[in-house]
Amino acid sequence: MATGTGKTYTAFQIIHRLWKSNTKKRILFLADRNVLIDQARRGDFRHFKDKMTVIKKKKIDKSYEIYLALYQGLTNYNEDKDAYRKFSPGFFDLIIIDECHRGSAAEDSAWREILRYFGKAAHIGLTATPKETETISSTEYFGDPIYTYSLKQGIQDGFLAPYKVLRVGLNVDLEGWRPEQGKIDKQGLLVEDRIYNRKDFDKNLVIDERTETVAKKVTQYLKKTNRFDKTIIFCVDIDHALRMRAGIANENSDLMAENSKFVMQITGDNDEGKMELDNFINPEEKYPVIATTSKLMTTGVDAQTCKLIVLDSNIGSMTEFKQIIGRGTRINEEFNKTFFTIMDFRNVTDLFADSDFDGDPVRVKELNEDDEFELPEDELESGEPVIDEDGEEIIFDPPVTEYPDAIISGGGIIAEPPAKYYVNGVNVAILNERIQYMDGNGKLITGSLKDYTRQKIREQYQSLDNFLNKWNKTDKKQVIIEELTEQGVVFENLKEAINKEMDIFDMICHTAFDQPPLTRTERANRVKKRDYFTKYKEQTRKVLEALLDKYADEGIENIEDMKILQVNPLNQFGSPVEIVKLFGGKKQYIKALSELEQEIYKAA
Repeated sequence: MATGTGKTYTAFQIIHRLWKSNTKKRILFLADRNVLIDQARRGDFRHFKDKMTVIKKKKIDKSYEIYLALYQGLTNYNEDKDAYRKFSPGFFDLIIIDECHRGSAAEDSAWREILRYFGKAAHIGLTATPKETETISSTEYFGDPIYTYSLKQGIQDGFLAPYKVLRVGLNVDLEGWRPEQGKIDKQGLLVEDRIYNRKDFDKNLVIDERTETVAKKVTQYLKKTNRFDKTIIFCVDIDHALRMRAGIANENSDLMAENSKFVMQITGDNDEGKMELDNFINPEEKYPVIATTSKLMTTGVDAQTCKLIVLDSNIGSMTEFKQIIGRGTRINEEFNKTFFTIMDFRNVTDLFADSDFDGDPVRVKELNEDDEFELPEDELESGEPVIDEDGEEIIFDPPVTEYPDAIISGGGIIAEPPAKYYVNGVNVAILNERIQYMDGNGKLITGSLKDYTRQKIREQYQSLDNFLNKWNKTDKKQVIIEELTEQGVVFENLKEAINKEMDIFDMICHTAFDQPPLTRTERANRVKKRDYFTKYKEQTRKVLEALLDKYADEGIENIEDMKILQVNPLNQFGSPVEIVKLFGGKKQYIKALSELEQEIYKAA
């Protein structure tokens, strides 16, 4: 089942029904990471109460009925001491294996031996990313899926959040970068003379300005949408995540001054960041807002309110890509999370076009009894976390400041190249941006911002009359603006693409329903020509005229905010309380403002 469609909930329902009916009396839920066990225990599985236990430190208590365990908590990798052998082979009636494409997928793994030992039980494997390679096969052990539910189905049925993709092309990525002759990096090392491209950046060569440009672009986007939208930035490695955190912090120094946890590096080596992981995924917690990571957050992180996923890592593994996209697909309507955006700096979203993206994986090789399983060299780079005995990710990133000794060969001294070159003073600029959106078949279509906006508005309002009725009946137009923003319409971007002076009302009517637009100034002048204000007393008339001028300058969403009464020239009429009293109270002020809005949008 696609990430976010409720595998753990489904597992709970299966277990609960079989357990309550006495069909299966003792049940084991197996996983390979602490975060998966903890989320299940605190979430859906909490209903088992005192009938459930988590096996810790290989201590076995046979008095429970529902057991949650790490593979690592059941084995000592020693046949005589393995903790799971304290149970009889027939002790469990049912075993649920979470993320079954991982630990037990290899036939000769120590973890597969646990499943063989409890072979009398029914075994059910759960995964969002079944894996079929020459060495690992989900279906070889579990057989063909008895049930599948795809990302496309989940989005169409309303269980998963749809998404749009913003692809950003940087000049050094698209054109490559070659150091000038004799270029010395920040460590005093001569940079190897060759053309560096997207696959090199942050892995073999670090360009400070590239990191700064990505951080600036992410910040600009959030400033146009919501600076407190939960965001995950996927980086090449831990060093990159560290530098990206610094870049984001620098671009958001005002918010960092309010709370230093605005952006956190959450990687396997960073204890402070890992301690904030629960706060990041908790919708009730404001901080951290932005997480920079490499591999740690690809799986097992139920980030229900994540609205922006930034891809600045070279991801070639379909399994890892699906897992990363799954960090954004959760829906949480209580916190207005119904949509998310993917910002792609590395063309990773090309994988959406792969036929394997939303289909069943094809078995690459039929596995026989004599086949040997060997971990391929690229497995560590494929996105699959390697897990230690405590269910934590093992970090393989080399130290970035390590200087290897020179190697003497044939009488000459040949210096080994460093792990990375670090350079600055490079011109990095955004060459192009394009937007991709989903069509009715779940495929990404490349189109203009106007086309995308038209599609999203028409999903909400089938006709101009539908929209006009909603607009006229809604007291605060900001409500409609926020609803469309939640569906992925970025009005700030649309203003730049069409006309910055155009009112959001006219943007919608023009873009979605081909109506001739008016500027805010034109609408304000039409109101003034109608002598609309003559029915008001002098002071209230002046307040409404000032609000109309503010509308012409800034738009309808700003004059609906009571804070507008605190700024010039409205603050010259007194405090907000005094201004409201001029109208006879807040209720009368809001009524006058509503009538002004009706006048602004009245047909000419």
